[in-house]
Amino acid sequence: MTIQWYYVQGSERIGPVERSEIDSLFYAGTITPESFIWKKGFDNWKTLDTIDELSELLTPQPEEVPDTPSSGNIDEIPSLFEEAPESTGVPGLDTVSDDASIFTVKVGYDRGGSESEYGPFSLDQLRKAYEEKRISEKTFIFTPGMSTWVLLGDFELFERISGTSMGAISDDDRRVGVRKPFIARLFFHDNNQVYEGICRDISIGGLQVLVSHFPCDVDDKVSLNVHPDNSDYHFTASGRVVRKLEGGGGFSLRFEDLSSEAISSIQDYVDNN
Repeated sequence: MTIQWYYVQGSERIGPVERSEIDSLFYAGTITPESFIWKKGFDNWKTLDTIDELSELLTPQPEEVPDTPSSGNIDEIPSLFEEAPESTGVPGLDTVSDDASIFTVKVGYDRGGSESEYGPFSLDQLRKAYEEKRISEKTFIFTPGMSTWVLLGDFELFERISGTSMGAISDDDRRVGVRKPFIARLFFHDNNQVYEGICRDISIGGLQVLVSHFPCDVDDKVSLNVHPDNSDYHFTASGRVVRKLEGGGGFSLRFEDLSSEAISSIQDYVDNN
């Protein structure tokens, strides 16, 4: 008989699930080494890192590019490209198609005002925005696989966006420190499909997520694993979709049953950023 597993997310006990789902949730970041796990035969709940049967999950695995990428998974960025050459910082970035919506921009520094993130956009959309002077060489840009925001004028696809050679960026502009965007991994409450989006307008009540064509409808339940590069603000949460953004660019979420840990992380982030 197949062993049935249970795990705790927030204040909910979820299960039974197969071992393969435990593995998938761990690699998606939904379950962590500190997550509570139970199966028949345990006297009580145990954290994942104390369960011998799951110890292999804690062993780092070498990264492999799948032969056939799964459709719809934005984490598998190479699936958007014809190939993944070794000469670029983000695999395959120089062969990304013009209509792949995987780029987010941050405006504000380029205009001397407050900063806001927008997207995700395709190269076609960025090209039009550049022609209309809505973005410039000093606009920040980000795509999954990058370690931080970069100035558009220094971005390796700048010529494809602007039609001109690399922009004139001063050393002072390059010294601007911009951290990696506030990222969330997203999945529906009833399956393992994982997407990755950029969070904005975060509060105890909810947040907005920029993600390309996430298959949700108003009132759908979505679970999130929010993991900025500063782990002090990491939290997991779930909530209901209250609004879909125009053009399939993301959605607004209202949190439900936030744990005390999530509330603390969100409040710390709001107070310090």
